[in-house]
Amino acid sequence: MAGPRTTVVVQGYLDAIARDPNPETEVRELLEQAVNRLHLLCGNLLRRSYPRLMRPPLNLQPEEMLSGVVERLLKALRTARPENVRGFFALANRHMRWELNDLARKLDHQPRAEPIVESAVAAAMSSTSEPSPNTRRMLQAIDELLPDEREVFCLVRLHGLSHADAAAVLDVSCKTVQRRLHRGMLLLVEALNDLQPPVA
Repeated sequence: MAGPRTTVVVQGYLDAIARDPNPETEVRELLEQAVNRLHLLCGNLLRRSYPRLMRPPLNLQPEEMLSGVVERLLKALRTARPENVRGFFALANRHMRWELNDLARKLDHQPRAEPIVESAVAAAMSSTSEPSPNTRRMLQAIDELLPDEREVFCLVRLHGLSHADAAAVLDVSCKTVQRRLHRGMLLLVEALNDLQPPVA
């Protein structure tokens, strides 16, 4: 389903949900209509930010992640009432991160299987899903961006949406997306300037 069409359809369901005191049917139909976009977002976020979860022992695939995210959204939308498409995908993005963070925590608390090859032991011992101090700083800097810049940065740089798709989700022009992304990148470069390698 194309970006603009998805936006129109999702907005229609959000309006119906807002009018219905018991919108169980509308919520399910909304998620069915948005499933392709949600699947794309899940895949992009998983590959870009949590690639370790795609390797053994979890071997997590976007389809499996999507199932968990849809279940979370079914529960969340019993009380949450996003007013527009932007709010809906922001809610979805939040639950995607929570789903992946929960899986990463569970993985870290699992006992490690005894590997057969010695070289695999070293690799397993050095492998961790705990973010490094620099990664934590980068995530904090992203969180501290103004909402407009943060939304665009997450959609384009983390989820891999095109400027046109991000503009459709946010209901703004492509120029606005480009402007917000540029401003966000400048702010991140300024905040994380000390992490850049020294110029030779």
